Parts: sequence; structure tokens; C-alpha cells
Amino acid sequence: MATPFTLVGIDHVVLLIDDMDRALKFYFDVMGCVPGYSYPALGMEQVWCGSSLIVLWDTTHPGAQKAVPPVAGGRNVDHICIATSPFDHDALRTHLASHGVEILQEAFHGGARGMGHSFYIHDPFGTKIEIKGPGEYPDGRDLSR
Repeated sequence: MATPFTLVGIDHVVLLIDDMDRALKFYFDVMGCVPGYSYPALGMEQVWCGSSLIVLWDTTHPGAQKAVPPVAGGRNVDHICIATSPFDHDALRTHLASHGVEILQEAFHGGARGMGHSFYIHDPFGTKIEIKGPGEYPDGRDLSR
């Protein structure tokens, strides 16, 4: 039986954080996200990551009580893979270093857009982020869209 919907992609990911200013600085300055929807009564800010949203929910805010994990230090996300345009590897290394962001790993492996290069980093709250360029094909196909 077919589902009553068609999958399109990631709409949003919700990250639990404890310092909104620090989170916004990272996602704006390091990742290049732009402001999205704001829910100040909940302690929640959304930032656009291409056509998807990253939701930052500050667990220290009184409006975020239902978001606080039942186990202290518990995590609910292993990593987020952010699809990007093609990038110059050295320029990305320089950019991350200029913001004091350590590269955990560089890899070439499969993803939704094929085999491509990835850089793994942590945001200020320990969330692992995979910055993944488009698939690279020996025949020169460009499936980055």
C-alpha cells in the first residue's frame, strides 16, 4: 500500500541548546544560516539552512520545559547532514579555523546526492554536523540540485 504522501526532504531539525546567543552566532557566522521564524515565548529560534530549517530550542528558557530531556546530558540527535554547493576544501578549512571550529573528520562517502566530500564538526553544544558537498560523478554529471 502506497503512503498518502510523497517525501520531499528534511523540513527541519530541532536542536536542544542552552545558550541562544552562542547558538545563533555559530549558525549565522560559521554555517551561513539566516534568521527564520521566532517563538520568544518558547525560547525558540529557527534559522534557514537552504530550504530547510534548524530549530534552536533553549532548554534554559521557562517556555522550553517540555523540551528538557528526561536524562541529564541525554542526546536526541547523532548528527545533522547539511547539503551544500560545491566548495573549495582549503577555503572551508580556513573558514572553520578562523572561527575556532575543529574538523573532526574529513570523508568521501555516499549521501542523498551521491558520493561526495564531507567535513564533520561540532556546534558549540556538541551537536555533530556533517557539511556535505554534492555528489561527484566520473562522467561529470551535476546532480547538486
